[in-house]
Amino acid sequence: MADSRRPGPTRPPIRLRPAPVADPPYVDEVPDLWPRPPGQLALDLFGTGQPPPGRPTGRRPDPRPHPGHPVAPPPPPPATATPEAARAAHRFVGTCLEILNGYRPPGQIRALVEPGRTVEVTEQLARAASRTPPTRRRSTRPAVHLRRLRVCEPRAAAVEVAAVVTAGGRTWAMALRLEHRRGSWLCTTLQVI
Repeated sequence: MADSRRPGPTRPPIRLRPAPVADPPYVDEVPDLWPRPPGQLALDLFGTGQPPPGRPTGRRPDPRPHPGHPVAPPPPPPATATPEAARAAHRFVGTCLEILNGYRPPGQIRALVEPGRTVEVTEQLARAASRTPPTRRRSTRPAVHLRRLRVCEPRAAAVEVAAVVTAGGRTWAMALRLEHRRGSWLCTTLQVI
């Protein structure tokens, strides 16, 4: 007797592929693309954005250098942070997230804050804690997640940080400033936005 079972329809195997990044680039990732001053052309090679004197208005500026006309200096590069400053910023924000997730007691933030600013920083951290869902004591999954962190060092020994944080479907930002004093990075300002 012949086998009356027929093979069923075959399906191709399922393949997962990563989705492309949908977020636009930030100003510090792609310098000099956005925002531009009004009236400046995208291909303005010398960065003046103004027509040279003596040319009629309504015509494009001549991009070639003219003898006797000084070329404008290039704009200063965007302020970036040193690796040590970036590590300090990541460490401080990570400690804040561990406090918000219930992995650390709130008192541990005192060692990372300038002594005169402890009350202000802990109040802001309590404000952030009010936005988070209640933490379960034995939960291994964090409720508060860091989405994005931007670090800028506008001057030596001072770092400004912007962090985007999510918890329970809500998103908010934290802005803070760290200063290098007496051999360690201390938080001088924390704002939950």
